[in-house]
Amino acid sequence: MLDKLLDLDTELFVYLNGLGSPSWDWLWLAITNKLTFVPLYALLLFLIYKKLGWKALLMIMLSITLMILFTDQTTNLVKRSVLRFRPCACDEIKDMIRFIAERCSSNRSFFSGHASNSMAAAVFGGLVLRSYFKNLIFILLFWAFLVAYSRIYVGVHFPIDILCGMTFGALSGFGFYKLNIYLQKRFIRAE
Repeated sequence: MLDKLLDLDTELFVYLNGLGSPSWDWLWLAITNKLTFVPLYALLLFLIYKKLGWKALLMIMLSITLMILFTDQTTNLVKRSVLRFRPCACDEIKDMIRFIAERCSSNRSFFSGHASNSMAAAVFGGLVLRSYFKNLIFILLFWAFLVAYSRIYVGVHFPIDILCGMTFGALSGFGFYKLNIYLQKRFIRAE
């Protein structure tokens, strides 16, 4: 059963990765680059500051730091435990895929850190600002989906890596949002 699932995952990866076009490669390389969205993060932090104040912003920045550390380190721990090769390192499909990432690292594939971190940030940020910007969470979820899909496009993650990363990220984002609420009540609003 697991072998069949992994075979379907590989087939879906080859199909989705094959949809790419050299004329769009620049866009997907930009989307997959972690630094591309620094202005988005800065805008979200600015909005949080304007709506909630600097004390809340500092507590939120602490929560975000803990959340990204948690998702990133958990991703690395799982990758070292599962030992699934990246698509670009699989001899069976290497010649059938479009690999446009800078390099095919020796790191393992399961699950995607880009997918988990971007989804955690999207859920967390969307929930923190939802009472001020009702539809922002949908924009952030779309952004997280684009970041996750970019990992398939550039040839470094299978769809299951992405799906599991996004699920873990969503749960982490929600959990750290709840932690942030507790910290805000305990340390900021208690004053």
